[in-house]
Amino acid sequence: MPKPRANLRLSPKLNDALCAAAERPGVTKTAILEAALQQFLFPEEDRGLEARLIGRMDAFDARQGKIERDVTLTMETLAHYVFYWLTRTDPIPEGDRDAAHALGQRRFDFFIEQVARKVSGQGSLADRIPLEHDDLD
Repeated sequence: MPKPRANLRLSPKLNDALCAAAERPGVTKTAILEAALQQFLFPEEDRGLEARLIGRMDAFDARQGKIERDVTLTMETLAHYVFYWLTRTDPIPEGDRDAAHALGQRRFDFFIEQVARKVSGQGSLADRIPLEHDDLD
């Protein structure tokens, strides 16, 4: 059964744009107009892409929220540690500073090894913190 014919009156600008778009290989004026009318008359049927994008954006938002939570937790932990360390540590006498620096370097190297091991997947501290305590905002 043939499709019904429809006659349209278009503005010259719109007609020129339609003709230019239909010059591409595999594209017809009928296909362009049918797609435009389909989307205009039945917009709820063309929600597949929108639904997928919303799903991806929701997942991205959840990951972003976890990152923000972890950064806030890290900043607060570091701030409390630095405050505690500055209030409890006495200055090192001038003669002992070289030995203290060498000891500090060895301890720092050990600390970096520990962090690298934890980050590589051997039980992250962030994974042990319950998600119920997300009231850090």
